Amino acid sequence: MNAAVEKSLRLWGMQGAETRLVATRENQVYRVDHQGRAYALRLHRPGYRTDAELWSELQWMNAAAEGGLHVPAPVPSASGEFLHVADGIQADVLTWLSGAPVGKTGEDLAAADRIGLFYGIGREMARLHAVSDRWTPPAGFSRWSWDREGLLGETPVWGCFWENPSLTKEDRALFLALRNEADAELQGLEGKLDYGLIHADLVRENVMADGNKLQLIDFDDSGFGFRLFDLATTLLKNMRETDYPALRDAVIAGYLSVRVIDLSALDLFILLRSATYAGWIITRMDEPGSKARNQRFIGTTRVLAQNFLSGKGLQP
Repeated sequence: MNAAVEKSLRLWGMQGAETRLVATRENQVYRVDHQGRAYALRLHRPGYRTDAELWSELQWMNAAAEGGLHVPAPVPSASGEFLHVADGIQADVLTWLSGAPVGKTGEDLAAADRIGLFYGIGREMARLHAVSDRWTPPAGFSRWSWDREGLLGETPVWGCFWENPSLTKEDRALFLALRNEADAELQGLEGKLDYGLIHADLVRENVMADGNKLQLIDFDDSGFGFRLFDLATTLLKNMRETDYPALRDAVIAGYLSVRVIDLSALDLFILLRSATYAGWIITRMDEPGSKARNQRFIGTTRVLAQNFLSGKGLQP
């Protein structure tokens, strides 16, 4: 057991608990079994988030759980805090959710009731937005923003997609044209669009099913943004399904069963969400599988960008 895990267990009064490493992406996540209950211990990647950002994420997750959402809830330590720094590593503990992810990106969707599943995802997404709007963030709340600047400005949240080093000369020109046209369009829309706290990463791996109960996990990327960004994330990752039009309708119907949203700019946000991946991967080119993922991200954005510009009568 490493020192940060051992110190974290002491801080949460779980000395002697059984631990097992279960994930190692942005964070190291351990399953902790203590006194008949399971928990998730997260050790955060150094430098990825400030203490204030992590504290804010935990506050929002706590509010979502108290609002009736099925999400991991932060567990206070022995001193009552949600976040500690153990041996220089930021650590927190969450309740463990049973069940399994509804699918894996890049693989065929195996769900029996696909329409029902996507209706439920849309419904839970809308419930999260509704609970968030009823909640007042505490003083000191700090999360990044996918506003127009965060998507298309000089320093986007997830990197400059038009500067991806794998772009051809033609793709770079296309992506620059996309950036300029999308920025102009969003500038005219941003004041009218639904904006607030969003999950920002509701892909299949981050929706867990436990029987008929859907649970939302992995709030690492959560922040402020246009609510269409959440819908776009789910839809983008399922565009290759043969019944995509029906899945799209189901997600939207589920969402609208809870709250109203203007969908007129949804296709724009599907394009913008695709572009964020081409920026996000720039700093992750050395990770296993990144070359293929990078080409897939660029290829998807290329097609969507060409359609977007052609729809405006512009030469891609």
